[in-house]
Amino acid sequence: MPKGGRKVFLCTACGWESPQWFGFCRSCGSQTPLVEAPVPTSTPTPRQGWVSGGPAPVELAQVQGDASPRLPLPFPEVNRVLGGGLVLGSILLVAGEPGMGKSTLLLQVAHAMAGQGKVAYLSGEESPEQVLLRARRLGIRGEGIFLLTDPCIDSLWQHLDALTPSLLIVDSIQTVYTEGVEGTPGSILQVRECARLLLQWGKAHRTPVVLVGHVTKEGEVAGPQVLQHMVDAVLLLEGERNTPLRILRAVKNRFGPTDEVAVLEMGPQGLREVPDPSRYLLSGRAPAPGSVVAPLLVGDRPLLVEVQALTGPAGNFAPRRDAVGYDERRLRSVAAALAQRARFPVGDKDIAVKVVGGIRADDPAADLAVALAIASSVRDVPLEPGAVAFGEVGLTGELRPVPHTRRRLQETARLGFTAVILPLREEEPIPPGLTVYPVGTLRQALEKALPQRG
Repeated sequence: MPKGGRKVFLCTACGWESPQWFGFCRSCGSQTPLVEAPVPTSTPTPRQGWVSGGPAPVELAQVQGDASPRLPLPFPEVNRVLGGGLVLGSILLVAGEPGMGKSTLLLQVAHAMAGQGKVAYLSGEESPEQVLLRARRLGIRGEGIFLLTDPCIDSLWQHLDALTPSLLIVDSIQTVYTEGVEGTPGSILQVRECARLLLQWGKAHRTPVVLVGHVTKEGEVAGPQVLQHMVDAVLLLEGERNTPLRILRAVKNRFGPTDEVAVLEMGPQGLREVPDPSRYLLSGRAPAPGSVVAPLLVGDRPLLVEVQALTGPAGNFAPRRDAVGYDERRLRSVAAALAQRARFPVGDKDIAVKVVGGIRADDPAADLAVALAIASSVRDVPLEPGAVAFGEVGLTGELRPVPHTRRRLQETARLGFTAVILPLREEEPIPPGLTVYPVGTLRQALEKALPQRG
């Protein structure tokens, strides 16, 4: 790499460095031209005890202690997403759109962790008075939470050495900087170098570090892609601005699952956990054309979610296939199976599908619910009250069984539903009060679900 203040070229997507300029990134394939950036003129001074010399090699079999000691949080839903709690020495990135409640959630976490040790809260976006206003609204007095407001990360170490905190929160990584590299706060070099220094400090002191990150207008985590590679976990806090529902999901987690979600609700006292997500997601629902309930597996638990579909004539344009919370490629496959295998007239119609509540339906069991919701919308006929459906739809029109059928049926019966349309399967115990309709093809499912005009 060129030294002495010369220039290098960086990819804004992944942070790849090159001594030559290219019109695209040879690392990640981004078509955005590389940007010119200065190279650090000097290397930051190594910190005694955690950089200089480095530890001696240790055989893995001789490593002592717990492989993944954790600090559990008093939030069972958040612990579920993290895989059991905060891992000592881990570094987390919490991202989300403005107004989703990232700072609120982390202030509540800081309050909960302050009972186990000191918490250092570096606020680069708000003054101490602004943080205090939020704390008073949440009913937090602030004992054990120590605010740091200097965005220069070089002055952070002496304060951390004096505090010896059990948790460090940086809000946000785009507002801090180090004098070891050039560039303004939030630039690629600054974000990458600050994250590297915080990661080294956290690993050396076995202290969890939580970073707050911004997102782009496309919903992606802002900053260089290398930031997501460096951290141990990336959590996204999502929701709609005009609704109190918030979904915390892990898109990366080295110490736990990546398909778990926490269902939270924003209220006057901050974010609170929803104890019964299935009932909450279905609250206020009324049977209507284009609406189908499906028991989907989210992480390791079944949740009942509502799948909605709306169809209309495409006119002289190519039919559109739009989806929110469901894979558009799977939507196109399901629509093609409806048209070609079930002989259902959807080829000339626009189709919009939405999974209500912000849940992302990655479970293949949502296919049948999507197909029936589309058919219900086209015929303008609702499914019978109390009916749910789940199953994977194949390209030949067959319905394939999905795992954990028994747990899905138990959750369906617990919520008071009485009928289930599902693929042919091996005999399993059926909960009392539940009627099961096993079908083998998509056409049979349509005949069973919509018999009024079928």
